[in-house]
Amino acid sequence: MGLVTWGRTGLAVDSAGPGFRSITKAIAALMAGAAAIALGAPAAQAQQAAQQAANQQQADQKKKADEKATAEGTLLDKILVISRTGETAIQSLASASHVDQEQLDRRMATTPNEMLLGVPGVTVQADARRVSSSINIRGLQDFGRVAVIIDGARQDFQRSDHGTQSTFYVDPELIKSVDVIRGPTANTYGSGAIGGVVFFDTKDAADFLKPEETWAGSLTGRYESNGKGWTTSATGAYKINDNWDVLGNIVYRDYGDYKNGGGDTVAGTGFDVLSGLLKTTIRPTENSELKLGWVGSKDGWTETSGSVPANDVDLKSNTFTARYDITDDARSWLDLHINASYNKTLLDLTTLTAQNRFDPTTGLPVLLPAGSLSTFDVGTTGIDIWNTSRFETASVAHELTYGGDWVGDNVDTGGSAGGDSFYTPGGKRNVSGAYIQDKLTWEWLEVIGGLRYDNYSLKDDANGTSGDRVSPRITVGISPFESAGLAGLQFYGTYAEGYRSPSLTETLISGNHPAGVSFPFLPNPNLKPETGKTVEFGVNYKQNDIIEGGDALRLKAAYFNNNVDDYIDGVTLSPFDPTSGCPFGPGIPICFQYQNFAKAKINGFELESVYDAGWGYAGLSASIVNGHTISYEGERADLATVPSSQVTAQLGLRFFEDKLTVGGEVQYNGKPKGNPVAKDFTLVNAFASYQATDNLKLDFRADNLFDVKYTNPLNGSTTAVLYEPGVTLKLAATMRFGG
Repeated sequence: MGLVTWGRTGLAVDSAGPGFRSITKAIAALMAGAAAIALGAPAAQAQQAAQQAANQQQADQKKKADEKATAEGTLLDKILVISRTGETAIQSLASASHVDQEQLDRRMATTPNEMLLGVPGVTVQADARRVSSSINIRGLQDFGRVAVIIDGARQDFQRSDHGTQSTFYVDPELIKSVDVIRGPTANTYGSGAIGGVVFFDTKDAADFLKPEETWAGSLTGRYESNGKGWTTSATGAYKINDNWDVLGNIVYRDYGDYKNGGGDTVAGTGFDVLSGLLKTTIRPTENSELKLGWVGSKDGWTETSGSVPANDVDLKSNTFTARYDITDDARSWLDLHINASYNKTLLDLTTLTAQNRFDPTTGLPVLLPAGSLSTFDVGTTGIDIWNTSRFETASVAHELTYGGDWVGDNVDTGGSAGGDSFYTPGGKRNVSGAYIQDKLTWEWLEVIGGLRYDNYSLKDDANGTSGDRVSPRITVGISPFESAGLAGLQFYGTYAEGYRSPSLTETLISGNHPAGVSFPFLPNPNLKPETGKTVEFGVNYKQNDIIEGGDALRLKAAYFNNNVDDYIDGVTLSPFDPTSGCPFGPGIPICFQYQNFAKAKINGFELESVYDAGWGYAGLSASIVNGHTISYEGERADLATVPSSQVTAQLGLRFFEDKLTVGGEVQYNGKPKGNPVAKDFTLVNAFASYQATDNLKLDFRADNLFDVKYTNPLNGSTTAVLYEPGVTLKLAATMRFGG
């Protein structure tokens, strides 16, 4: 549920509640009275001393509780892994969210969609191929508009199809946290992210091992009722010495086709996936750290056409990362990070039955035999280097961050003529950038100013294009109040720009539509890059000790208005229009081409809030997104990638010294304007987690408790309406051991 499923504040004294403290005081008073009767006058001094000691003990306990609350805090108080200046979400003058390990465990996620449930402004589209996901932020998705990063590695796999275009593959069991930054304020994290950035951070040995342990392992087994699926996971970690540790994780999932809320089986939704993680951390010096990692998956599923099996899909994805950090508190100018990565995704698609197709070159009918193979091979190499220098000038604190990055995509597709890979063009794309950003802080005022330079080039054997641009960002934040109740209130305003180059597919797609009706895809090497220009106004609020000692309230809210100049989208052209470029000929009803629009206008509101105390937590998140495109002729049309407006609420209660947590989630989804398949719907989920012993944990979850039949509005562009899973019960047990 995004930032409305929170970790506890961690109150040692107050966890028993105010009733326990009252009883304690009463017992102390009775004991003092008995002593006074027995000992007479001298006991009065003893009572006074005892009271002073009790008061001091209570003050010490409250101080410790407050310190612990500050250290652990809510999710909004967690430092963002993606942050380049060590900020927490509540400190960030941007729309930022954090999902931590406790929250992920409670979600019992099978797919990335469930990891990001309720994060405001974020929606995941997965259609029937549940293991392949595309992330939508504020109505923008596909072709790199949202940068999806796993341990620093960009995920740029793309396959031309109805529905999702750009997809990524990662098992939720391997992830320890997810950070989200919405809007082009995230432009220091790479080129093209005009929608935002989602950063998945995988598990580390240091997080898995207890302080006294040299080694540890865990085994998890989970059953799901809908699709009758099983998940098994094994994790092991070993500390070679104080400066070197290693962790490995292997996960296997086997799921059948699920049933939707109407009780109908949804064909093609079953899958089996084997995933793994290997990660080592080496600390060469006190101030430096090297992390080397591998994340891989081998997936398989069946694609259907009209509920009939059509293609067998095998996918292999491997991500290799290396990150070197140097941070020296004694040298405030040095906070250096060097990240290198390589991601390779290979998808093989084999036809299960003979298929009537159109030849991609001639447009004439052909028979694609059973067993025909199409291959999609995408390799992405990345380098990212940045440093933050901290200093003061005239009582103004500076955090000066500067760096550069480069990403190269190498796309190679092949297979049988008429196969699907023909419509995802091969080629090379290089995107690079450099930036400088200064964060200035003076008492109640905070100002962030930055510039980013982007450059891109893409080409295949016959065509090529390139471009560059400088994008600015300016943010001003004020904390004008000093009174106890308002000291944690902060207002900010931002203007930021981002720059996205056209993708290989948008620029170079060609050939004839493969099935149904034959019509040409037209390449467009003259596509202009997109420029996102966002204005955002927001408020951050944090306050402790509101109702009882050690509790915490955190709130973030923002209004945004994003104008994407030269927005790229697919259009149909008429052969009867001589200016369209669509050739006139027999059997050509239309043509398809990616073209620029004058702009896409997107605006909306986001809220995330949490109240956390010893007894439990409660919270609310919301997002409203509206959007439309405007052609160069001034014609306005609804934007098909606008997601549902959402309101998500959650309540969790803790019992038995926090060993048992039970709660529920309620999410309302409102139909986007102009969407042909969407309807309003409300989902209710319930969960429970019980730490039976130090080595045994039991988890239970019920998703879509009332078996609602609903569809993700983003799937409106697919060839058939896809309904999401109905009621799903999940039960898991985890055994842990170590020494």
